Amino acid sequence: MKPRIERPADLRVILVCNTSFAIYTYRQGLIRMLIARGVEVTVIAPRDRTTDLLAQMGCRCIELALASKSTNPLDDLRTLWQLNRLYRSIRPHVVFHYTIKPNIYGSVAARLAGVPSVAVTTGLGYVFIQTSRAAQVAKRLYRFAFRFPREIWFLNRDDEAAFVEQNLLVHPERARLLHGEGVDLAQFAPAPPPERSSRAEFVFVLIGRLLWDKGIGEYVEAARRLRVRYPFARFQLLGPLNVDNPSALTRADVDAWQQEGVVEYLGEAHDVRPVIAAADCVVLPSYREGVPRTLLEAAAMERPVVATDVPGCREVVEHGVNGLLCEVRSVESLAAQCARMLDMSDAERRAMGQRGRHKVASEFDERLVIERYKDVLNNLTGVSL
Repeated sequence: MKPRIERPADLRVILVCNTSFAIYTYRQGLIRMLIARGVEVTVIAPRDRTTDLLAQMGCRCIELALASKSTNPLDDLRTLWQLNRLYRSIRPHVVFHYTIKPNIYGSVAARLAGVPSVAVTTGLGYVFIQTSRAAQVAKRLYRFAFRFPREIWFLNRDDEAAFVEQNLLVHPERARLLHGEGVDLAQFAPAPPPERSSRAEFVFVLIGRLLWDKGIGEYVEAARRLRVRYPFARFQLLGPLNVDNPSALTRADVDAWQQEGVVEYLGEAHDVRPVIAAADCVVLPSYREGVPRTLLEAAAMERPVVATDVPGCREVVEHGVNGLLCEVRSVESLAAQCARMLDMSDAERRAMGQRGRHKVASEFDERLVIERYKDVLNNLTGVSL
């Protein structure tokens, strides 16, 4: 039996993801807590514009050669081999894996290296949206790999139920419901509604990776229809283009929409708060989510939201309470709910935003999530953080 660690400063924790951006964007609170207590934090992920920011926070960053879009088994074996080699070298006390390939190949690599791991399913994506052969193979790989983590965390009940119902968990007793990854309520504080000189402008914004699976095609078509009746309405997009994902949009797609005048592309941003503050409503017509951080941040800043009635989104949005839900993949339904938002009074939208803040504060406070990490680290290592 391995000796237990006596103090946080002796603890080595690794976070593995398919992008450094996701680690930086969604897990800053966790990283700050770990580093403040002296824990050695290593981030293993493909290098991007946030890698240096993670290093500035105190993380050790190691680049991972990961081909998210590839279905070549040799690429995946190289990922598994690289992670196994790193785990044997670093000898972490716990590894947390996020997103599909790190969850699958990282869980196997950790087992081979004799390292305890936790798998965090941040959203099931194309595996449960599509019925392709690749999706079926991914499910079989999930079933094999998920026998190894000490715990498997799901962000919403629908995802957990899908794994149980499809018999993808060899050890269902290891499943845990995390209920989202939380939001920093101080960082995403309430913002006053945008000041408008007249009702000559209303801004919708969709924030996220620019993927067709986020419902961007439906968003653009809804914008075309709505601008006929509401010429003062503006529709914005914020997020990275050409991401390593089978569902990624291209620059040509976005350029064509901008030339048409139907949407405005805002590029990328380290800090989304000014964009949310300048918007009247945040929209996410996604096909499926874990628990979308975009909606949590918007609600925390007291913005009403429009989203699809799908796993993840309906965890955050109560229809008619803090936002509106529309049918998935339906331009008509999305346009109707956006029109309903446009037709509301300022007071009605403000009340929706305030109820959203209350919901996030009571159910999705980041501090509750960090306590879950502390608990699992204590259970696996004996160290109290």
